Amino acid sequence: MSSPPPGDLDIGPSNGRLRLRTFRQGLAAKAGHDLVLEASEWHGHVHVPADAGDALSVEVEVDLRRLEVIEGTGGVKPLSDGDKADIRKAMGKPLRTDTYPLATFSSFDVQLDDDSATVAGDLTLAGESHPLQLELRRAPDGTVSGTTQVVQSTWGIKPYTGFFGALKLRDAVDVEFELRLPG
Repeated sequence: MSSPPPGDLDIGPSNGRLRLRTFRQGLAAKAGHDLVLEASEWHGHVHVPADAGDALSVEVEVDLRRLEVIEGTGGVKPLSDGDKADIRKAMGKPLRTDTYPLATFSSFDVQLDDDSATVAGDLTLAGESHPLQLELRRAPDGTVSGTTQVVQSTWGIKPYTGFFGALKLRDAVDVEFELRLPG
């Protein structure tokens, strides 16, 4: 991905979308739902240096207390508004949002290549920081999208279980984001 023009760009819900996808597994998987969650409160900053010797950088902060359940597929019955509220409440305990309400990402290396890029950085989640790599691609319309996977146990998070352990969430959560860049 060729470097954008030098300057600073603020990113967030006004010009982007950040979604998480969880997947169920276990003997009772048919009872649960694969979920799509969207961060309703997040913001970030992209710095593109004017000097080629300086590094492009990306920083993002997500309020984990403001993850909204936007879709649930599978399951015995469709998700009700009450189910969605229960899911939002249940997420707080394993994510420890009472103590660590924010997840942050700060890049330490950005590699650009034609219409793609690799951004390596540190993700701080539930009080622990570990490296994470994002793969980005730019569409012909200039939209930048990307994906990564967050393995919850790496950050000390125990994936949700229900029905006495017969229903489990997969340890890896898919993270997807999309940014509409100016110009």
